Amino acid sequence: MKDLSIFFKKSELIPAIIQDNENGDVLMLGYMNEESLRLTLESGKTWFYSRSRQKLWNKGETSGHFQLVKNIYYDCDEDTLLIKVDQIGAACHTGNRSCFYRNITEE
Repeated sequence: MKDLSIFFKKSELIPAIIQDNENGDVLMLGYMNEESLRLTLESGKTWFYSRSRQKLWNKGETSGHFQLVKNIYYDCDEDTLLIKVDQIGAACHTGNRSCFYRNITEE
């Protein structure tokens, strides 16, 4: 496994953009620490670090709306992840498929 510490040189948390593997829709943005990234790689399901609750969480653990990881890419600065997933159910806690369902230019 790749040395994951390279992604956390600037911060203990890095943004992870979650994208639908089939159609490219951006589903959500979460934050990962080194442990949640390791758990994601080991389990094949996304794990995040909750900034509000200050703890790890597995996407879908309570809702059943898991994200099955297909590929993980990282940017040129090694401080942001793009994770392509097969989404089971809704990605957003509101029940919407994507967290990005509102358009500020139409409000």
